Amino acid sequence: MDKKQAKERIEKLKKEINYHRYLYHVLDRPDISDSAFDALKNELEELENRFPEFVTPDSPTQRVGGKPLAKFEKFTHSAPMLSFNDAFGLQEMQEWEERNKRILKNWNNGGYYCELKIDGLAIELIYENDILKFGATRGDGKIGEDVTNNLKTINPIPLRLLEKEQVLKNLEKEGLKHIAQKISQFWPKELVVRGEVFLSKKEFLKINKELEKKGEKTYANPRNLAAGSVRQLNPKITANRHLDSFSYSLITDLGQKIHEEEHKILKAFGFKINPHNQFCKNLEQAQKFRDYWEKEREKLDYEIDGIVVILSNNAAFKKLGVIGKAPRAAIAYKFSPKEATTIIEDVIWQVGRTGV
Repeated sequence: MDKKQAKERIEKLKKEINYHRYLYHVLDRPDISDSAFDALKNELEELENRFPEFVTPDSPTQRVGGKPLAKFEKFTHSAPMLSFNDAFGLQEMQEWEERNKRILKNWNNGGYYCELKIDGLAIELIYENDILKFGATRGDGKIGEDVTNNLKTINPIPLRLLEKEQVLKNLEKEGLKHIAQKISQFWPKELVVRGEVFLSKKEFLKINKELEKKGEKTYANPRNLAAGSVRQLNPKITANRHLDSFSYSLITDLGQKIHEEEHKILKAFGFKINPHNQFCKNLEQAQKFRDYWEKEREKLDYEIDGIVVILSNNAAFKKLGVIGKAPRAAIAYKFSPKEATTIIEDVIWQVGRTGV
């Protein structure tokens, strides 16, 4: 095999592997066996070893390619990564809606988009010319940390976006023909995406058991472990934690008018989105959605602590603006705290320094 043939084969293998990653992690519909997928990756690795000049940052072999860092560099977000104010009951939700109605003169909210509130770590991903260029943590909302090499180890996060033809086809399937037509003429040079990194309950228990065996400190909950994993200076440690990720927000304007369209666009480009998120036409439906998942959350393989209720209409969302570090048009509707019974087994009395 000469250099030209090797380069062509490497490019073909990268496209195939990325497409099968999309089928497996995004659509949950693999069409080849794990062994066949591994064979494609092994062939690519062998070719890249023989022809290292053709290794590129978007290659699947580079998911765990970064060297350990001495420290993380700071990363400035182009637009603030906001947090949410909390609500704990229907009355608070009604008051929130009434406040928004007073601000918007013509109240026609178009309903709400409700998302499961994943107990994880918020991230931002920036793609330049279809390739993942930067990945960062939320930090204080304005400045986070550059954790690109660590985020590359998470399989649901694409190193390269799907091929243009596939994206356009996916958009038409999702009923977004107008967006497909727009970007077919003006393909985005940059795509800014936000999402969540989290750890499954199964992986959480497995890692804590391993830490316990080594006599090391265990983690209190999956969120702390996910955050700690993303902030490892050595990407190989992050890779061994088998993190997962959902994308939920598209910052780049591709013509999306409602929030649900952002999810459909993200899926079309090859990102994993949460299949349980749902449009609700009013607060009554949002309440039913919340109550359902409060009862059913134990069936999920990841932790959630509530739902996020988002004003569906993007123009109205923008018009309502921000108060403090939170958007007015979205709110975290939390579940009731979990309750458990504790048995006091012993009480040890001691005398304090004052003699009490």
